[in-house]
Amino acid sequence: MQQLVDYPDAVEFQRVLTQLEQRPALVHPSEITKLRQQIAEAGQGRRFIVQAGECAERFIDCQSEIITEKMKILLQLCLLAAHGLKKPVVAIGRIAGQFGKPRSDEIEKRESQTLPSYRGDIINGFEFSPAARRPDPHRMLDAYQYACATLNWMRAVGESGLSALSQLKRWKLSGEHAQTRLFQDIAERIEESIAVLGAWGDYAPLSAFLSRNPIFTSHEALLLPYESALTRWSEDEGSYVNLGTHFLWLGERTRQLDGAHVEYLKGIANPLGIKVGPSTAPDELVALLRQLNPNNEWGRITLITRLGQSKAAELLPPLVRAVQKAKQNVTWACDPMHGNIVRMSDGVKTRYFDSIMAEVLVSQKAHHEMGSWLGGLHLEITAEDVTECVGGEVGVTESQLALNYQSYCDPRLNYAQSLELMIRFCDAFKGLAHCEAASGGVILPHRSVEPVVVGSG
Repeated sequence: MQQLVDYPDAVEFQRVLTQLEQRPALVHPSEITKLRQQIAEAGQGRRFIVQAGECAERFIDCQSEIITEKMKILLQLCLLAAHGLKKPVVAIGRIAGQFGKPRSDEIEKRESQTLPSYRGDIINGFEFSPAARRPDPHRMLDAYQYACATLNWMRAVGESGLSALSQLKRWKLSGEHAQTRLFQDIAERIEESIAVLGAWGDYAPLSAFLSRNPIFTSHEALLLPYESALTRWSEDEGSYVNLGTHFLWLGERTRQLDGAHVEYLKGIANPLGIKVGPSTAPDELVALLRQLNPNNEWGRITLITRLGQSKAAELLPPLVRAVQKAKQNVTWACDPMHGNIVRMSDGVKTRYFDSIMAEVLVSQKAHHEMGSWLGGLHLEITAEDVTECVGGEVGVTESQLALNYQSYCDPRLNYAQSLELMIRFCDAFKGLAHCEAASGGVILPHRSVEPVVVGSG
């Protein structure tokens, strides 16, 4: 299944595409150029990427307060990463376009009824009814409008100075959240440092620099008619560019070398992500890189591994070795979410925090030992106190999943779990740096993390 959509009304489908082609672009080519430069720096160890957000955005969540909360948690994670890694951070949201969701099964069965699977609000509805599950091309127009409204509000909030370090108090989320103190403690220390810089006279340039760095947008290149309709020729780039988002990624289910998705992505200048799953052979990955990045440019490709905590230690080194041997310039990131999904006995999907954390740490150590640099994390998170992933210090149990399970698709880390993951990742980075310094610059071998046994409900 290559995630293509069969719209029942072909005439109306073409009419919708014509309207989309006439709509204004959502992002500017100069923003895409800036992001590509920053991704290149992340690939060379000079920056770190935090790419995070919804599994699949819902139209009903296009509300000012919800969008602002999403921005705040992403900013908090970026600040934790910058504080822990001592590197500038690139903020990329799974936002303003992540309305589609690839599915392994084309149909869903409930009792005696069989209907098309829910594939994201851009394609069909979540309600289990024939009318809702029927693919509707007008949803692409709705997706454009919701993406446009989301971006407009993000830009307005950004212009208000939210991302400046002087505005740390505004980053507090609404409501009470477990482990909020984790972020507040670090924020208070940074505010103290800012006060010193201000007294010394060096604060203003730093604040201006941070306030000019936006949250970039991203989504999976899934629904090709929609992506093609928002692809325009750019004189600045001297090529075609998808102006519906800054960053697109190629999914695990759509990375066939001779597939339509690869063919489309070859023709645009946006920076691209490639999801790399357990079935990806090293030579296949190198061939894909050569197709999508024939000039071997830094910043063009981000390899996002999603191998699962039980397989990462075995499968990641051969992939890194093959890319190194082929001298391909890539940025490496880890998606610890998609390889660690567990379905409970009642059919509910969850992820165990320990498994997610284990894949992050295994990947981090593997890159370190091979002289590579893990340049980013790719996470599915929410600012809300949902109970979708089990574990973490917040203590979500299997029996609590039904308390506040809101996702239409895959389970997300809640606010406390997201912060805990980033803090533990940064602590592990410091530990690796300390070991290397203690060994006189020689990378020491590290004990592999034991696989975490997860329950089945």
